[in-house]
Amino acid sequence: MSPAHAAQPPRILIVGGGYAGLYTALRVLKKLRGNEATVTVVDPRSYMTYLPFLPEAAGGNVADRNLVAPLRPTLEKADVVTGHVVAVDHTRKTATVVPAAGDEYELAFDYLVVATGSVSRTFPIPGLAEHAIGLKTVEEAVSLRNHVLWQLDKADSTTDPEARRKALTFVFVGGGFAGVEAVGEVEDMARDAVKNYRNISRADMRFILVEAANRILPEMGPDLGVWTKEKLEQRGVEVYLNTSMESCADQQVILKNGVETPASTIVWTAGVKPSPLLTGFGLPLGPRGHIDTAATLQVQGFDYVWSAGDNAQVPDLAVGDGAWCPPNAQHAYRQAKVLGDNIVAHLRGRRQKEYKHANLGAVASIGVHKGVAIMFGKIKLKGLPAWWFHRLYHGAMMPTVNRKIRVFLDWTLAMFLRRETVALPEMAHPRDAFVDAALPQPRLRRADRAGGLSFAAGNDHTGGVTATP
Repeated sequence: MSPAHAAQPPRILIVGGGYAGLYTALRVLKKLRGNEATVTVVDPRSYMTYLPFLPEAAGGNVADRNLVAPLRPTLEKADVVTGHVVAVDHTRKTATVVPAAGDEYELAFDYLVVATGSVSRTFPIPGLAEHAIGLKTVEEAVSLRNHVLWQLDKADSTTDPEARRKALTFVFVGGGFAGVEAVGEVEDMARDAVKNYRNISRADMRFILVEAANRILPEMGPDLGVWTKEKLEQRGVEVYLNTSMESCADQQVILKNGVETPASTIVWTAGVKPSPLLTGFGLPLGPRGHIDTAATLQVQGFDYVWSAGDNAQVPDLAVGDGAWCPPNAQHAYRQAKVLGDNIVAHLRGRRQKEYKHANLGAVASIGVHKGVAIMFGKIKLKGLPAWWFHRLYHGAMMPTVNRKIRVFLDWTLAMFLRRETVALPEMAHPRDAFVDAALPQPRLRRADRAGGLSFAAGNDHTGGVTATP
């Protein structure tokens, strides 16, 4: 502990309140004795999002507020700051914090944990920033759901064939877990919703999944990836492998394989990258921008800084030399436990442990009663058994008992009640109705102003989704 901080208990500063940050804080708080140390968590959002449930939220199977864990009640013994850490001074051991309101200030620390997570990885594709939406936040998931349902409303209400074709074409880019689960859940929702419309049917809708590699769900192995592709195609989803999107300017999607179509809905799930804020932290970064850590989760060259989760390059000792842990919730959760124990061990002058975890497997849901799973590298499940396993696993992993119960209640009610397929597109422009009432002359708002939205891909610093008419 530095002399400047000697008068107070040492501060453990955790940058990021996502999966790794939240569980690290919980672990440390559980292990600390009395005034042994204080914990401060800084995050631009006041809640942690359980990312594996985002596709289900987009499909309307889980309520949005039930897939987030509020930080303050979950971390009652910690100081929670809503804001950003934009820079770190390692000489003085201070972090520059930009709060949600007011001026920036410096926060002294003795131990630092960096768990800023990841953001959508994008490429300079014409029209991508203007017309696509990612699936990294609960706001994006809810906006996607409202947007898709609104396209059905638009298509049912018009006689213009080109407008209908554009509204009913849904393009998903990225064949990993997020993309496959998203197209599966959204197609399932749209299939249910279209039963309520007189002028459109499932046959009028076009779903496209684009993947640059030669298979989807590579983590599942080739056979489960092929099975999933076949099942999606049986449901009418066009799956294009070994191709990419070259442009979506003016909502005209052009694929490398020559396919071209207008589309009002373009979902981008083609990978993630570490938070760009890491460049101001003065820490060693790997070739792809991840923080370079040792197996103890300590940052290379720093005995008071640790990192874990999506923004960390952690050696995968279970695989062997040169392997790194993949950015998923399974590793983030278990890394956080080891990281929390190691901070407390360092605080008490004890030896730290190395992180080693063999992959337990992977699960994916592609709609209600449909899924794939692989466990321990050997046991493979398909269809309904995989879907049940997916729900049991992720339901159990959901943070806090409160949220676990709420998620299971959502699923239980869905067994007896029809899925809600109501679009709330004006949530993207909540003040429009009031502005219209306040204007001296009423204005006629076009349908595309009310809900035909173009989404800005990626995550901004506030965590909101930018939508433009």
